[in-house]
Amino acid sequence: MNDEQVQNWKITVFGSREVIQAALIAHEDAFDWDFELVIAGCEVAKDQPEDWKLEVYLPREPLEQDFVAVENLFGEEEVELIFEQLPDIDWITESQQGLEPIYADRFCVHIPEREPSPDHINFVIPASRAFGTGHHETTAGCLAMLSQMKREGTIARNVADIGTGTGLLAFAALRLWPQAYATASDIDEACVGVVEYNVQENGFKLGAKAGELAMVVADGMDDPVLQSRGPYDLLIANILAGPLIELAPDFAKALVPGGNLLLAGLLATQEAQVRAACRRAGLRLARREQRGDWSILWLRKRRYGGIRASRPGQLPEWSRKW
Repeated sequence: MNDEQVQNWKITVFGSREVIQAALIAHEDAFDWDFELVIAGCEVAKDQPEDWKLEVYLPREPLEQDFVAVENLFGEEEVELIFEQLPDIDWITESQQGLEPIYADRFCVHIPEREPSPDHINFVIPASRAFGTGHHETTAGCLAMLSQMKREGTIARNVADIGTGTGLLAFAALRLWPQAYATASDIDEACVGVVEYNVQENGFKLGAKAGELAMVVADGMDDPVLQSRGPYDLLIANILAGPLIELAPDFAKALVPGGNLLLAGLLATQEAQVRAACRRAGLRLARREQRGDWSILWLRKRRYGGIRASRPGQLPEWSRKW
């Protein structure tokens, strides 16, 4: 790997909580955003809850178009962009080292350096570039909601985790419903290696059989593998509000009547829009939870008939890599 490939840069913008959160929402609607630019927003310090910062990480030196893209997130708001070169390390992995275990209902998620909990279902998720280590409120909220579904008698025979990241939510579904067919997808090819590694670390198997996990790279639901393995009685999508709104009709089509949809990645301020899109698609709210600024939604598809989830269709020949 040459020096140009390992350069890491960061663009930082400081502002009020309101200004930074508005920029984060604008980012979700920026469909032409360069996926090489990874964005995050948080408080400057725990004792400064109204002072926030937006950080944009790049694997190269920023270009003029990168600065313009960041400025556009703020609309008419005047902001100062501060940029700096970072040490040549995997900054995402580095930032997650030493993370404390996360407890979400019956689950415990920890990095390999931490001891498992004897009282929980444990998952080992190393720090990586994929989203979904359990430490974000949306991921932990999904784990808790899956537990709630199980307690309330939900039966999942065929599950898909859309935008899986590390594979964590698919793993949780397989622990709760061990005989389910499970499919995980993500738009980012880098997630394939991450999921493959985590499958081994957590005692799962890659494959197309019941109790195994099939992994595909896909943008939304328009994918031959996802379509052939449906319909599903549980879909999980912890992504962003914009795609959730756009994909609501596709989610509804992919679910059996009475099927369950678990959505996260949306701010509480975006919940009304997401729920409206789901309502138009024939999905109704079963339960909601709010964690910090984020909403977790459990929805059900209307029952129009007696179709039940069954064994997924056979994977196309080209996709049988497992």
